Amino acid sequence: MTDVEIYSTAICPYCVAAKQFLDRKGLGYREVRIDTDPAERDRMLQRSGGRRTVPQIFVNGTHVGGFDDLVAADRSGRLAHLIGE
Repeated sequence: MTDVEIYSTAICPYCVAAKQFLDRKGLGYREVRIDTDPAERDRMLQRSGGRRTVPQIFVNGTHVGGFDDLVAADRSGRLAHLIGE
Protein backbone atom coordinates (compact mmCIF):
# COMPACT_ATOMS: atom_id res chain seq x y z
CA MET A 1 0.00 0.00 0.00
CA THR A 2 1.32 3.44 -0.94
CA ASP A 3 1.47 6.13 1.74
CA VAL A 4 1.34 9.64 0.29
CA GLU A 5 1.39 12.71 2.53
CA ILE A 6 0.89 16.21 1.22
CA TYR A 7 1.52 19.22 3.41
CA SER A 8 -0.71 22.05 2.20
CA THR A 9 -2.64 25.23 2.96
CA ALA A 10 -6.16 26.28 2.06
CA ILE A 11 -5.18 28.92 -0.51
CA CYS A 12 -2.41 27.21 -2.45
CA PRO A 13 -2.98 26.62 -6.17
CA TYR A 14 0.01 24.27 -6.39
CA CYS A 15 -1.49 22.18 -3.59
CA VAL A 16 -4.72 21.89 -5.56
CA ALA A 17 -2.76 20.93 -8.68
CA ALA A 18 -0.76 18.29 -6.75
CA LYS A 19 -3.93 16.75 -5.28
CA GLN A 20 -5.57 16.66 -8.73
CA PHE A 21 -2.44 15.04 -10.16
CA LEU A 22 -2.46 12.37 -7.45
CA ASP A 23 -6.18 11.79 -8.02
CA ARG A 24 -5.57 11.28 -11.77
CA LYS A 25 -2.83 8.78 -10.93
CA GLY A 26 -5.24 6.92 -8.66
CA LEU A 27 -3.09 7.58 -5.61
CA GLY A 28 -4.80 8.27 -2.33
CA TYR A 29 -3.15 10.76 -0.01
CA ARG A 30 -3.33 12.18 3.46
CA GLU A 31 -3.49 15.97 3.51
CA VAL A 32 -1.77 17.76 6.40
CA ARG A 33 -2.86 21.39 6.67
CA ILE A 34 -0.03 23.53 8.03
CA ASP A 35 -2.13 26.70 8.06
CA THR A 36 -4.37 25.29 10.79
CA ASP A 37 -1.69 23.51 12.85
CA PRO A 38 1.62 25.28 13.58
CA ALA A 39 3.12 22.07 14.97
CA GLU A 40 2.63 20.43 11.56
CA ARG A 41 4.40 23.36 9.88
CA ASP A 42 7.39 22.74 12.15
CA ARG A 43 7.25 19.03 11.36
CA MET A 44 7.14 19.76 7.61
CA LEU A 45 10.17 22.05 7.90
CA GLN A 46 12.10 19.36 9.75
CA ARG A 47 11.14 16.54 7.37
CA SER A 48 11.72 18.55 4.18
CA GLY A 49 15.14 19.89 5.08
CA GLY A 50 13.84 23.38 5.78
CA ARG A 51 11.63 23.91 2.76
CA ARG A 52 8.99 26.50 3.60
CA THR A 53 6.79 26.31 0.51
CA VAL A 54 3.76 24.11 0.00
CA PRO A 55 2.96 21.59 -1.09
CA GLN A 56 5.63 19.31 0.33
CA ILE A 57 4.96 15.74 -0.74
CA PHE A 58 6.22 12.50 0.76
CA VAL A 59 5.74 9.08 -0.81
CA ASN A 60 6.27 6.10 1.49
CA GLY A 61 8.29 8.37 3.77
CA THR A 62 10.56 9.69 1.00
CA HIS A 63 10.53 13.44 0.38
CA VAL A 64 9.58 14.13 -3.24
CA GLY A 65 9.29 17.92 -2.96
CA GLY A 66 6.69 20.28 -4.36
CA PHE A 67 4.30 20.04 -7.29
CA ASP A 68 6.95 20.54 -9.97
CA ASP A 69 9.13 17.92 -8.28
CA LEU A 70 6.18 15.50 -8.24
CA VAL A 71 5.59 15.92 -11.98
CA ALA A 72 9.33 15.55 -12.66
CA ALA A 73 9.41 12.38 -10.54
CA ASP A 74 6.54 10.98 -12.58
CA ARG A 75 8.22 11.78 -15.89
CA SER A 76 11.55 10.30 -14.83
CA GLY A 77 10.05 7.09 -13.45
CA ARG A 78 11.08 7.92 -9.89
CA LEU A 79 7.45 8.13 -8.73
CA ALA A 80 6.69 4.66 -10.13
CA HIS A 81 9.74 3.36 -8.28
CA LEU A 82 8.65 5.01 -5.01
CA ILE A 83 5.17 3.52 -5.20
CA GLY A 84 6.55 0.09 -6.10
CA GLU A 85 5.39 -0.22 -9.70
